[in-house]
Amino acid sequence: MKIAIIGAGSVGTNLHHAFECKGIKTHLVHARPLTADPSAIEALPQADCYIYTVADHVLREIVSLVKAPRSLHLHTSGSMPIEVFGDDKPHAGVLYFLQSFSREVMIEDWSTIPCFIEGRMIDDIAAIYSLAQTLTGRIYEANQHDRERLHVAAVFANNYSNLMYRMAAQILQGTQIPFEALLPLIDNTAAKIHTMKPSEAQTGPAQRADANVMAHQAEVLSSIPDGVFSSEDLRTTYQALAALIGKGRSR
Repeated sequence: MKIAIIGAGSVGTNLHHAFECKGIKTHLVHARPLTADPSAIEALPQADCYIYTVADHVLREIVSLVKAPRSLHLHTSGSMPIEVFGDDKPHAGVLYFLQSFSREVMIEDWSTIPCFIEGRMIDDIAAIYSLAQTLTGRIYEANQHDRERLHVAAVFANNYSNLMYRMAAQILQGTQIPFEALLPLIDNTAAKIHTMKPSEAQTGPAQRADANVMAHQAEVLSSIPDGVFSSEDLRTTYQALAALIGKGRSR
């Protein structure tokens, strides 16, 4: 199968690297020239499968530029519907890998990364499944409704938890304690939820309903010098999260 990956961002470069490591030749195409000069689409290689790894807000535009009605067209978005592919692309679907990607560090082992697929026709689903299977054995069919929920859940589990790490790093600025001192705690908490429910793994003063500690820590946060986040940002975030943990504790 000849594969063209349109979009040389974090997802595209990682997919290109992964397929190449499996001996599957792919063409990686930068999407920006296509939006700047649609005539550049003529230079696209002919492919049996086009995988679009571009941002959601330009996906429809990029898709509309590609004219290959007999090819299989796949996007990698957790939120966009399969209907982004018009009637001129009857063979279409979704190839959504639930992972955080970056161009700086290529993922070498995809075997445990979940992949969520959707296809217009049975034959398309079979082809998408076969393609995904070259990288991972954890493959699930998921419609747009479920992928949207999954994507939001991933934002909470990954992006928002990383925001907490950023805030923690700022809190430690001006002390003699490096952020690395938190890593064993972070790793231990992440390891717990492999065997425990998140509700069971919850600890801390809010879980214990320790009002004195929470009040004192809110005062400490109010005295921290402003950085990317103000002391007010830190304090109000702390109090809002503590209140949410309190709600969860009562159930």
